[in-house]
Amino acid sequence: MAEFIDPAIVPKVTLPSGEEVPCMGMGTFGSDRVSAEEVSAAVAGAIRSGYRMFDCAACYGNEHQIGEVFEAAIKEGVVERKDLFIMTKVWNDMHRKVEEACTKSIQDLKCDYVDLYFIHWPFPNYHAPFCDVDSRNPDSRPFSVEEFMDTYRQCEELVEKGKIRYIGISNMTIPKLEAVLPLMKIKPAACELELHPCFQQQEQYDYLVAHNIQPVGYMPLGSPRRPERDICPEDVADMQTPEMQEIAKAHGVHPALIALKWAHQRGEISIPFSVHNYVSNLKCVTEDPLTDEEMAKIGTLEKGNRLVKGQVFLWEGAKDWHDLWDEEGYIVK
Repeated sequence: MAEFIDPAIVPKVTLPSGEEVPCMGMGTFGSDRVSAEEVSAAVAGAIRSGYRMFDCAACYGNEHQIGEVFEAAIKEGVVERKDLFIMTKVWNDMHRKVEEACTKSIQDLKCDYVDLYFIHWPFPNYHAPFCDVDSRNPDSRPFSVEEFMDTYRQCEELVEKGKIRYIGISNMTIPKLEAVLPLMKIKPAACELELHPCFQQQEQYDYLVAHNIQPVGYMPLGSPRRPERDICPEDVADMQTPEMQEIAKAHGVHPALIALKWAHQRGEISIPFSVHNYVSNLKCVTEDPLTDEEMAKIGTLEKGNRLVKGQVFLWEGAKDWHDLWDEEGYIVK
């Protein structure tokens, strides 16, 4: 039996509503390397180890299997639905059919409602599962405020219908946020974005906090097991930097746990995925915090090391993946 971490001692973050939720969730994206059965088995173990937050997505192709795990855990009395915080996302090909997509996720996850529902990417550009990095969909197009807000309005209706409790946005940029936030009736509770020691996105992080939007960091370890298509020669391995190695040695733990401690102490929600190390991932935020000096040292590791570049979402006429991220301060068309 795996070690149990009492959910009551897991630190919390406070959403804009005032609700407190765990600072650590479990991601369920198997990075194209892990089967749905392996992911759901890890989720089953994680629930029994004290995890109460799970980050899912329709496009991961494993919500049905995870739903069976949720259902079994609730039936066995391991956990009540109200104690789980379940997050999932509408995929790019369902931006015009959000309620249909959400209803299917609720049915697959057997969860009655979704706690936090994200718009996975801010445009409807679709790619097939397991496609290579050079794949392009001829229907792809640049970000449109009108199209995005149509999708967002559908999410707002789902809140009003009780199907979802909070709306989330993901993979946004400051220029895109500036364009859409004034148009929203229900403000987003959270934003998922890539965050790890060598890609801290401090300007966007601060922007989210200033606008009372909770940052949720994916790839918090620098994702050594991300899909092959996303691996480039210039990528930095966060956990292999001398600073991370040195701090890990001082604490007697793996550098992955230092990355998670840093994320927690910074104020974000982390959603690491692991088949085997999920107990230590959760436990690390409950003990042995980093010192101010260590936090400051990790703060110097920013290297602009974006790992999820999004090449498969590019539209005809876009130069390269940099166009997806509005790096010059305006929305690239």
